[in-house]
Amino acid sequence: MRIYRVVFSVASVAFLASAAVVAAVAASPTAGAAPAVNYVALGDSYSSGVGAGDYLSASGSCDRSSNAYPEQWADANSPASFVSVACSGATTSSVLSSQVSALSTSTTLVSITIGGNDSGFSSTMETCVQKSTSSCLSAVSADETFVASQLPARLDTTLQTIRADAPWAKIVVLGYPDLYDLSRSSWCLGLSTSDRTALNQGADDLDTALAAAAAVNGDTFSDVRSAFAGREICDWGRWLNSVNIFDIGTSYHPTANGPILGYLPVFTKAAG
Repeated sequence: MRIYRVVFSVASVAFLASAAVVAAVAASPTAGAAPAVNYVALGDSYSSGVGAGDYLSASGSCDRSSNAYPEQWADANSPASFVSVACSGATTSSVLSSQVSALSTSTTLVSITIGGNDSGFSSTMETCVQKSTSSCLSAVSADETFVASQLPARLDTTLQTIRADAPWAKIVVLGYPDLYDLSRSSWCLGLSTSDRTALNQGADDLDTALAAAAAVNGDTFSDVRSAFAGREICDWGRWLNSVNIFDIGTSYHPTANGPILGYLPVFTKAAG
């Protein structure tokens, strides 16, 4: 009888302890839940959504659009927190001075498009639209020299600062699309095929620099060029604005379909 009571008591204690563990796990808010995602979007107009319309009034001159890929991803994935500080005209310098403050040790996902304004994208496009082919080619050549010789160090500093401020985050560096479908250039009004070829090569050089910087710093590069193939300027149903004399700032930026159908799927795959 005493042995029976001892065995019964031990079994009862074990059962109660097991039940307590199960109850504690079931009551935990993180039991079976995916890790919380705290997402911060950085970068320039290709991340803010210039050209995509439906701009958020609170973004002011940064022209952040509800159609931009960061906003679209956040809407679809409901992260624990989301903030976009992407801003039209941003350079590596302005990312460092006014955007990285949005990061913290709790940030788990960061996206960025950067480098186009450092390399003089806007002024080069103006030159190509307003001046001769020789002037355009010269401007693109100067940009390519900058991208090869000076931009890599700026990209490294930017990505290293992001890593220092968000040490546990997955950092996704997104590239830029080619602007023109050269196979259709012969019947497409506007710039010469020589101009267009040079501009596409300039975009390719920039993407190469971005991919290299991401690799060196252990980050992820996401190439959007294949996503935009067949949807470039000169294509029917293009996802890129050509020259817009009524809103010049949107020129050579994606339409609403660009971030939604081009950037978003690429970023979603990279974000995991």
